[in-house]
Amino acid sequence: MPLFDVYPLYNVTPVSGKDIHVYDDKGTEYLDLYGGHAVISIGHAHPNYVKAITKQVETLGFYSNAIQNPLQKQLADKIETLSGCNDYELFLCNSGAEANENALKLASFKTGKKRVVAFKNGFHGRTSAAVAATDNGTIIAPINAQQAVTILPLNDIEGVKTELEKGDVCAVIVEFIQGVGGLDQGTKAFFEAVDNLCKANNTLFIADEIQCGYGRSGKFFAFQYYNVTPDIISLAKGMGNGFPIGGILIHPSIESKYGMLGTTFGGNHLACAAGLAVLNTIEEENLIANTNEISEYLISKAKTIPQIKNIKGRGLMIGLEFDFEVGELRKQLIYNHHIFTGGATNKKLLRILPPLTVKKEHIDQFFDALKKTLEEV
Repeated sequence: MPLFDVYPLYNVTPVSGKDIHVYDDKGTEYLDLYGGHAVISIGHAHPNYVKAITKQVETLGFYSNAIQNPLQKQLADKIETLSGCNDYELFLCNSGAEANENALKLASFKTGKKRVVAFKNGFHGRTSAAVAATDNGTIIAPINAQQAVTILPLNDIEGVKTELEKGDVCAVIVEFIQGVGGLDQGTKAFFEAVDNLCKANNTLFIADEIQCGYGRSGKFFAFQYYNVTPDIISLAKGMGNGFPIGGILIHPSIESKYGMLGTTFGGNHLACAAGLAVLNTIEEENLIANTNEISEYLISKAKTIPQIKNIKGRGLMIGLEFDFEVGELRKQLIYNHHIFTGGATNKKLLRILPPLTVKKEHIDQFFDALKKTLEEV
């Protein structure tokens, strides 16, 4: 049976990984500066991670959410400790799209409204309401388009004010650093004004931290660079280091009721073991501090490359913008220099999303290869 052909594929077949590297079926070593869309947060096959998953799968991998699962509470407490998001409550699911879907559903439940405000170049997932809030018409089917969504330019505070004052908006959803869209950010004044407008208009403020969260921005959550209090925080990618897990942090002003949310696989024992291993490793190895140190080094090196016209993002979520499309550049980095990087809807942007364990020597390797490749393309 053929696979449904929806992904353009590079001719590389990784079969194993170790920290910042992956290895293909021919034994070739690749430097992974993309981490599978920012999913690999603590490095491939981290010993803590392997040990935790192995131990858990040998005992109990899964049972339903109809029983007690102390691992869920342990994970919730650890997120609270490391993030500083005190008093929020955790609902666990399986992916970023599902996290945002539940966030939007909760906002509609809480407010009794149904319209969503999202932003140009935002990406929130591929499921019903999440994809409708995504600024990419090519992936929105007619069944998704029936959702009531208004897309505004980032930093358009007057537009947000106008829409919220109409009284039918249940949620404003925003990435504090855009991922797929190209590493753009709103201003401090914009984010803080949106937060205030939401609170004044019975609208929930959803922080989509699926890609920029879990230490990647240099803080545990990217919204923590600003004086805002999201009503719901969605998380996923770096949460399980490759194991499927997602979730939302829910402000205590939102009351839970039996049955309002649910999931079969979300928060299963194996997922929680993976999630705990990630958080313990981030803490024990001071990976957020490493993120900030390596980010500063990466940006300083990028500034020495004249072909790089703009540097976007924060932490280890960096975009290098050129005055030409980077598709061929990425191919040359993969095939000639064995380095994975990422693209974006901004075709001139190279995305750098390595594991948080990355070291200066890896950054040096990348820039040496980049300089050689820029001479070739």
